Amino acid sequence: MLNVTKPSANRVDIEFRGALDADGMRAGLDQLIALSEGVKNGRMYYTITDFTIPTLGALGVEMTRLPQMFGLLAKFDKCAVVSDSGFLRKAATVEGALFPGMTIKSFDFGEEAQAEAWLAET
Repeated sequence: MLNVTKPSANRVDIEFRGALDADGMRAGLDQLIALSEGVKNGRMYYTITDFTIPTLGALGVEMTRLPQMFGLLAKFDKCAVVSDSGFLRKAATVEGALFPGMTIKSFDFGEEAQAEAWLAET
């Protein structure tokens, strides 16, 4: 499941839990694109739990949207990644080094308050 919400004008929250197929990926990315419209100097709060590798169909949908996804990155300055997976937290840290202009910091599941506080810092 991939669910995207917009709790404030410059913040988008993403929840990724469990398995994800092509339809779920398409719907989630459509939500992300729509809710990111007009965001400037944004904050992203990304929660990943019970991670399962998305289906090949879901990965194919993501690949077709890569140009749009790279364009979205410019709208966000900070991304807090909260996950119960050490591997995904490490991957988020590496990703942060690859995307200039966006700072990505990972937090363990249970550290939501610290992630929220970090996002609120200017």
